[in-house]
Amino acid sequence: MNIVSPLQLAARLRESAPPRLLDVREPEELAIASLPGAVHIPLGELAERIDELETGRDLEWVVICHHGVRSAMATGFLAANGFSRASNLSGGIDRWSLEVDPGVPRY
Repeated sequence: MNIVSPLQLAARLRESAPPRLLDVREPEELAIASLPGAVHIPLGELAERIDELETGRDLEWVVICHHGVRSAMATGFLAANGFSRASNLSGGIDRWSLEVDPGVPRY
């Protein structure tokens, strides 16, 4: 499985062709903390909503959750369904807040 650290993702987001972000947390979590521009599909809905990502199958995706567990499952699911450039954000949005942007609330 591909893994990206928060610092690596921050650098990649500044590039001319940044990765797409997929947030697999629940709506109430997204209301507390989120990254701009992320597509939101809760993990429990990913299998039935994967068609919403079909046009981006060949794009680079970074999957986000709270601590990296759900996003690891989602990254594996995406990879098994042909999204070969999907990566898991190590430590999730919590680690992002600690290492990249302390303005993102921790919960």
